[in-house]
Formats: sequence, C-alpha cells, structure tokens
Amino acid sequence: MSQSPPVRPSPKGESTVAESSVAPRTPRVFELARCALTVLSGSERGREHIIDRDVFRISKSEENDFILTDTTVSRAHCEIVREAKGFLLRDRDSTNGTLLDGAEIKEAWLKPGGVITVGKVEIKVRPFTERVEVVPSQREELVGLVGTSALMRIVFSFMERLAKTDTNVLFEGEPGSGKASVARGIHLLSSYRDAPFVVIDCATLFGTAGESELFGHERGAFPGALTIRVGALEQVRVGTLFLRNINDLPLDLQPRVLRVLEQRMFRKLGSSKDQRFEGRVFASTSKKLEVLVLRGTFHNELMQRLSGTIVDLPALRSRPEDTRVVVHRMLRDIATKLGKHELSIRNDTLAVLSAHEWPGNVSELRQVIERAARAAYERKISNLDIPLGGSAESFEFDPAQSYRETRAKWETSFEKAYVTWLLSKHRGNISAASRSADMDRKYLHKLAKKHGIERSDNDLKD
Repeated sequence: MSQSPPVRPSPKGESTVAESSVAPRTPRVFELARCALTVLSGSERGREHIIDRDVFRISKSEENDFILTDTTVSRAHCEIVREAKGFLLRDRDSTNGTLLDGAEIKEAWLKPGGVITVGKVEIKVRPFTERVEVVPSQREELVGLVGTSALMRIVFSFMERLAKTDTNVLFEGEPGSGKASVARGIHLLSSYRDAPFVVIDCATLFGTAGESELFGHERGAFPGALTIRVGALEQVRVGTLFLRNINDLPLDLQPRVLRVLEQRMFRKLGSSKDQRFEGRVFASTSKKLEVLVLRGTFHNELMQRLSGTIVDLPALRSRPEDTRVVVHRMLRDIATKLGKHELSIRNDTLAVLSAHEWPGNVSELRQVIERAARAAYERKISNLDIPLGGSAESFEFDPAQSYRETRAKWETSFEKAYVTWLLSKHRGNISAASRSADMDRKYLHKLAKKHGIERSDNDLKD
C-alpha cells in the first residue's frame, strides 16, 4: 500500500512538502510564508521583525503586534494579512493614513522592497518563503503519542515545528486517526500550553444554541437567554480553539467564523461590542474541503483561511509497525484506569492486531483493547478476547482498483475475520472448529497459519 506524506501543499501555498513517490525516510521540505519588516526612519530606525502569523497589526497600542511609539501613529493604524496570493496591507481607519510606496491606500498587496509609511515612520517589507527540511524525528514518543514508523516520526517532527509558529492548522485524515490528539499535542508543545485548549464539534452548531456555544450570548439575546453565556471564543482568548469536524459547520455560520479568522474579532449574541480573539485556530476534517467547496456547501475563503498548513494524518493500516507500541501504551493506560497492576497480551495476538485493516483506526483499536482487557481479567489477552469482525458499513472502496482487485481484498479480510471468529468459538481447537464449519481440518489449519491466528497447542500435536 502506498504511503502518502503526512503534510501536503495547502490551497494557500503556505505549507508544502514534496509529494513524489519516495520512501518514507526521505526528508520533507516544509515551507512557510514569512515577511520581514525593517524600520527605516524615526527613533526606532534599524528595528527588525519577522511576521509569522496570519494577521499582524501595527500601531502604538500595546495590544498590537508591532508597536511604534511615534506620535503620528494611531492606536489602531494598519495590519498585514497573510492571504493565498501573498501579504495584504490594510489601513484600519488611521488618523494620518497608511501609504505604500508613497501612495495612500486602503488595502494593497505587498511586494519585495516596498516601503510602508505608518504616520511618519517608514518600514521596508520583504516577503519571503522559509524552507525547512524535516526528517523523521528520533523520538518514538511525544506528548502522550507513540509511534516507531517513519510516517509517525515525521508527524512528530512537524508537531515540533508547528508548535513554534502561530499558523492555523487543518488536520485531515480518516475517522479515528488521531487528529484531536495531534492537535492537543501541538498545543502542549507551544507557547499556548498554559492557556485553554477548547474543542468544539461543528456538527452540533445548529441554530441559536449552536451560535451561542461558539460566540456566547448576553442576557435576553433570544427567548430563553436568562443568563450571560461565555462562548468558546471567549473561553479560549489566547489559547487554542479546535474546530472538530469543520466540514459539518453550518453554511450560515461560516462567514462569522471567517470574520474571526480575518479580523481577530467576534461579537456575542445580543451584544453591540466586538471582542478581540488572540488565540490560535485548529480544525479537523475527514472530508476534502475542496470537494465541499465545489459542491457549494463550504465557503472557499474559509477553506483558504483555515488551511495555513494541512497535516494529513496516516491511517493505522499504513503504519502497522506502530500497532504494537500503541497497544502496549493503551494497556498501560487501561490498567491505571481499572486499577490493575499490569495488563499483558500474547505476541501472536499482537500479530493479528497488526495485520487488521482497522477502518476506524486508533479509535477502533482502543475500543477493542478496552473490551479485551475487561474480558481477560488477570490473564494475558489472547485472540479469544478480540474477535475481529467486519460489516458492509465499514467497507472503504478504492476507486483506482478494479472489481476483481476489490473483491480479492475483501475476501481476504472476510477469510481472516471468519477464521478468527470460528477458532475463538472453539477455544482455538482446529479439529472442533473444522467439524463445526464442515471444513477440511488441514485447510483450516493452513488458513489459521496464514493469518497468524492462535490455535490450541494440544490440537497442533494431533
């Protein structure tokens, strides 16, 4: 099975990684759009700064990112916004105006070597791209996540890199692939670690109640609003907001979320006052937003703004060598949860788990292990504790495969699931299982060996 890199080019072009069909150990190139500012005049001449966030405000107010003390600078003077096309300079209704290369502007695109005049202070701008080569991390564990595969260790490297930036991150991947865990991990590694990490499931944000959950409301904002509610944006403040299932965000709410990302402002329901939002925004999706944009169910501008960097998390089946370490970590955590001294598992059972497709990824594996841990009591977890089945609802078909290839794949999955179930029913006894299924004993023995399924030791001596 092909292994795609965990980070790919975003629609904004702000983060890319080489996508040729190369071995997982090949270094990736991580690109971030940057802009250097150099003050050319005034008392702060020579001062430099690198813009590393989506919205960068320049004024004399201490609330802003680049503070100029000159009296001709307004308290809310101008801002530089990182967009798909580059960096956009925007005046914020300043008293003395904002100039670019001598011409007064309301908004204009920055070019290398351009000079911004803020009041009487001249600032030279230099947009550039920072290229960082990322190789698999030497770590096999990071903020509670484990993995020995090259794919997972590349994810660890990107987590460490992204923790040092303020860029928005969109996490893509199959359901259960760990998007929320990686997002929380980046938060814990970042300068936001002591601030709140607030998770909002966009699939629940319907109607006034959904708006209130995100933005909050004032007393009397709508019928039933008897008290003031603090919404997620107000809770976060300078922390991290994680918008889970962003693909399910209602269409009517999308422009309001876009405003938060563009202007870093929000307004509670029933209020006439804007509040600043200084936090970082992560989002996750199990569907391609580009497809939803084409269908008209997702705003292109919001997709562009969310996609500062896209992290595509690998499915568990694409890194089967990680299954063993993930299972051992789960057993350790479950033992603590259940108050048990230790939980262990047979090696042949680990082999079966590693070979399984896991359509539900790590989340599905965790559910199976938790059930098995309760069933095993004080003995080692074995195949008898983890009958792995499948259903038509869990099938995921590859449009690049023919009917014959697809059928062969699922026949193999069925074969493994059936033999596992059959032997678990008969406590691993080949003879009893083959009689029950009206199946040739040697053929059943061959299938069990093929799939690494546990059999009774006494039966093998027959």
